[in-house]
Amino acid sequence: MWAFFSARLRMWLILAVAAPLLGWLLGRIGDLIEARRGPNTVSRVLKTGREFLGRRSRGPLAPRRAADPVGVRDAGVPKR
Repeated sequence: MWAFFSARLRMWLILAVAAPLLGWLLGRIGDLIEARRGPNTVSRVLKTGREFLGRRSRGPLAPRRAADPVGVRDAGVPKR
């Protein structure tokens, strides 16, 4: 069935579903290792992997990005 999906749909599925789940799993394993043995190289690498995949994830499972703190940057909107 995977072969019937277009290349664009396959890439979207990987980025929207698989990458966030893999990032969550890496972070969870890193947290468990850190809780048991304290901060070490393996836990830091796993957490770095979670952050890397979180930055590249798209779709409903991606981490939410903060809104623009400055506000609307439209020249037509008057400042208050």
